[in-house]
Amino acid sequence: MTTNRTADVVIIGGGIAGCAAAYYLAQQGITATIIERDDIAAAASGYNAGGLNPLEGHGWPEPLQDMALQSFRMHRELWESLPAETGIDYHGRLTSILKVALDEDELSDLDDTLATFNRAPEPGFYAERLEREDALSIEPRLCPDVIGGIRAVGNGALDGLEFTQALAAAATGRGASVMSTAALGLRLGNGRVESVVTGEGEVACGALLIAAGPWCRTVEQWLDIAIPVNPLKGQIVRVQPAGPGLDYELIGGGSSMYAKSDGLIWCGSTEEDAGFDLSLTDDAREKILRMAVRLMPSLSDAAVVEQTACLRPVTPDWLPIVGGAPGWDNVYINTGGQKKGILLGPAMGKGIADIIAAGSTDISLAGCDPARFAGRAA
Repeated sequence: MTTNRTADVVIIGGGIAGCAAAYYLAQQGITATIIERDDIAAAASGYNAGGLNPLEGHGWPEPLQDMALQSFRMHRELWESLPAETGIDYHGRLTSILKVALDEDELSDLDDTLATFNRAPEPGFYAERLEREDALSIEPRLCPDVIGGIRAVGNGALDGLEFTQALAAAATGRGASVMSTAALGLRLGNGRVESVVTGEGEVACGALLIAAGPWCRTVEQWLDIAIPVNPLKGQIVRVQPAGPGLDYELIGGGSSMYAKSDGLIWCGSTEEDAGFDLSLTDDAREKILRMAVRLMPSLSDAAVVEQTACLRPVTPDWLPIVGGAPGWDNVYINTGGQKKGILLGPAMGKGIADIIAAGSTDISLAGCDPARFAGRAA
């Protein structure tokens, strides 16, 4: 049955970028309709490892450092208020990293992380050097080839699926709505988007927010603009260890392992230029497990619970795209959180919500202006 609706803002995309924007718009009394063809957080937002590291990443510390730290502070503020409002406990918490070297080549990476945490621009972060015996005392299951390590304190962790669902629930509790359908096109007029055409009819809008991750490329054609966000495939293997889970993120020997509240360990992840292919591969699973067992030999007895794949939204310069779409009066873009989408989600969401509501924001969006791609062919 065809329905016709109206929304202050229509948001295409029900991942972290769209749901965070809907939440912060709702805080300002602006109702949004999220159009999502699958479920909320059905893509990368629901399959990420959930680590919140605002100090390290692609291109860190500049220019995303300020945004990352702002967003990390926002996460910590949400850890109590958002579960209380929605009843969804997404296990937001402070955590630490145990990072070890299995050979001499990995020692410089330890030095880099040690320096990064000990010169963090705000309190709460620090790191300490570990001798081999210190690392093994913290985690006796480590490979005996460990030659040294560090313990870094101050990061956060959460469940990305439940966090995104909590933002959506809080937004809908304040008047937003979710349509489980696909956006099929736009109705345009006088430099504006008048409505979004969906499988359930048209939704008239005061503004359009494009927050569909790598699927933003579809909207390029509708608006004749450039949104150069491409998919970076990542596969993760979830295992149930024979013994206890982890209390920290464990890194070394090419492996990264993430602690989960249910006792599972998530091992990963790959970085694959595979287009929109979401197939699970034996090669990826075997490589991930081989490196994990090298770091923690007891995982050879772990049960493989699930293998997942997702597509992270990555721009050519690895910076998000947040702001008004060039050439359009009421079109905005919020995407490109790359491998840090869950971390950056609150800042990106509030930043674009402020811009839609008031034209400016106090969120640091250095380097994120959509106009930097205006000359790129769509």
